[in-house]
Amino acid sequence: MKKIIALLLALVMVVALAACGKTAEPQATAEPTFPFDNDSTPFDTSTLTTDEVAKIKVGFIFLHDETSTYDLNFMTAAREACTGLGMVEGEDFLIKTNIPEGQECYDAAAELVDAGCNIIFADSFGHESYMIQAAKEFPEVQFCHATGTQAHSAGVANYHNAFATIFEGRYLGGVVAGMKLNEMIANGEISAEEAKIGYVGAYPYAEVKSGYTSFFLGARSVCPSATMEVTFTNSWYDPTLEKEGAIKLINNGCVLISEHADSMGAPTECESKGIPFVFYNGSAKADCPNTYLVASRINWVAFLQVMIGRVAKGEVLNGDWTGNLANGAVELVDLNEAVAAEGTAAKVEEVKAALVNGSVKVFDTSTFTVGGETLTSYLADVNDLGTFTPDTEVVSDGYFHESEYRSAPYFDVDIDGITIIDK
Repeated sequence: MKKIIALLLALVMVVALAACGKTAEPQATAEPTFPFDNDSTPFDTSTLTTDEVAKIKVGFIFLHDETSTYDLNFMTAAREACTGLGMVEGEDFLIKTNIPEGQECYDAAAELVDAGCNIIFADSFGHESYMIQAAKEFPEVQFCHATGTQAHSAGVANYHNAFATIFEGRYLGGVVAGMKLNEMIANGEISAEEAKIGYVGAYPYAEVKSGYTSFFLGARSVCPSATMEVTFTNSWYDPTLEKEGAIKLINNGCVLISEHADSMGAPTECESKGIPFVFYNGSAKADCPNTYLVASRINWVAFLQVMIGRVAKGEVLNGDWTGNLANGAVELVDLNEAVAAEGTAAKVEEVKAALVNGSVKVFDTSTFTVGGETLTSYLADVNDLGTFTPDTEVVSDGYFHESEYRSAPYFDVDIDGITIIDK
């Protein structure tokens, strides 16, 4: 009966679209799938014809504006992906900035639909429920949400999530940090026991925990005595709180800082104090030439090309898309050789190759403990039905399978060696 109803609804949609002079786009199944088989397939935009591109109008919803490093990184990718197809900003693609994680997101999405957009992207975690609301109301439009978790469980055919295995990039950034700590130890600047990293996190979410844990494991892979302290700002973007977080960590004896936050608050404080740091979402080398080491980032161009390209071709979109090191969606940015330890570039390439070929796993359970014990089993809240209920076994074959059952991270384990000093 469900299949018959679904077929009837699809037939009604085809008739309705034909009446408007449009061609119906194939829709993905609305049935939730547990676990979800993530898609990391790239798209060759050279296969698109001028006529296919001409029928596309894209809308973008950003939490902040260019002052936020995260939003700027995504905004840059949006412009690159669209202009690369010959699309004109303000005509073929529209950008809305400073859209809060509230009903304003739904309103912005509805306005973009009214403006003729047939594919709409939003970039912040808290936008998700409002994007789903819009997707339900406008089934003829494709809604794509970065960092979200519910595409595979919401049962909404035209709603899609995307993320990337940024934990691989964080791990590589950690390797850079670990090399720097080793240099500081060798130079007598600190002792091995003083190799303490500070980390300014936004929220105590799985996304942030996955990031700082992978960074720590990368650092400890080359500097075994490294430890870490983490503080949270409870905001994605707050320059003052991020600066205060860095000050707190430095005063606690942290000799190297990293972050998962979206301003220059922490980096500029590190530059003033002469503390090396690893950045996120873009280079800070020009602003902090004496302390900036490297940054990791997600290059969202590949995801945007996939989604825009498939809509242009009238193809079915998968629920989740996951970028990675291999398809170029995860990158290290602008290694500062003037600050980095000697041999860092070669070490990064060595570890990167091992991550790509699978011989190194970021969350190899032999490399960390939880309460003094090896992690042999863990049920993660992968399906995210709103109840925070563990539902999926994610440890097997000797590692935690991050971002394999959905695109967004679900690693929320507190491992030994990392101390959370406040939430």
